[in-house]
Amino acid sequence: MLAIIEAAGWPIWPIIIASVLALGIIGERLWSLRASEIAPSGLLDEVAREWKGKGAGEALLNRLSLHSPLGRVFAAGLKNADGSREVMKEAIEEAGRGATGELERFLTTLGTIASVSPLLGLLGTVIGMVEIFGALKPSGGSPAELAHGISVALYNTAMGLIVAIPSMIFYRHFRAKVDALVLEMEMQAIKLVEFVHGERK
Repeated sequence: MLAIIEAAGWPIWPIIIASVLALGIIGERLWSLRASEIAPSGLLDEVAREWKGKGAGEALLNRLSLHSPLGRVFAAGLKNADGSREVMKEAIEEAGRGATGELERFLTTLGTIASVSPLLGLLGTVIGMVEIFGALKPSGGSPAELAHGISVALYNTAMGLIVAIPSMIFYRHFRAKVDALVLEMEMQAIKLVEFVHGERK
């Protein structure tokens, strides 16, 4: 690996930094975007049972606020359960926007890395080509200098693509997962509103 880095020259370092950032974001999002942590199954039934028995007490609201993003959405709705259906929905929508922002954390950075990495590779390619042309002289170029310029050009192009392809795949995967989780949270929140206002049993 060190030999590749040496052969690729200094343009490889921004790509390496981008790859480390991408790996960190991918690992963090794989851990954080688990459905069991965002929108646990059975939470709606549990909340409905407790609300029907004891109402929206402080203990229930505090527990939901610390539970999960879906729990925070439910807590926001139950705090306004005594108001109209529209007031409760507005409170849920506000909490939902906050939860969505939390789910989308770091995704813009990952998308930027996926877009910029090939450009960093292209920059290395251009620098390698400049070195190749700089090594050419009327009397002939040094094979070592030509080989170094070619290695800078090719290694940086390859590394840029190696970072960009998985980053783009995971970016698309996480975007789809966030959309699915947000949709699930919206459906659960609508069911809670209907239950609280007597439209669902």
